[in-house]
Amino acid sequence: MGRILVIEDEAQMRKLLRQVLEDAGYEVEEASDGLEGTRLYRENPADLIITDMIMPKKEGMETILDLKLEFPDVKIIAISGGGRVGPEPYLQIAEGFGAERVFMKPFDIKELLTAVEEIMG
Repeated sequence: MGRILVIEDEAQMRKLLRQVLEDAGYEVEEASDGLEGTRLYRENPADLIITDMIMPKKEGMETILDLKLEFPDVKIIAISGGGRVGPEPYLQIAEGFGAERVFMKPFDIKELLTAVEEIMG
């Protein structure tokens, strides 16, 4: 069905996303921050990236911008639970940088899967 790279610093959320996506038939690769995610994508590009926005080492905004500049056709879903100002500003920036979809945590898993299916075609 396709390969998805999940970039998320929270281990529980990575595990949940992996389980849901694998149950739906996708192959999943995980990264715990934007640095690792960018490296993994460069080594073996995925069909879709799901990235958190607030992470240590390299945040989602920088990750999206770098990957979109280097790989303009990369497909990205951004997720965020916020930060000091809440998730909305981060998700708006993600859309501005070219994310196909954005989701505020906690999000509906079915809605996320629907978005994944639509983006993956």
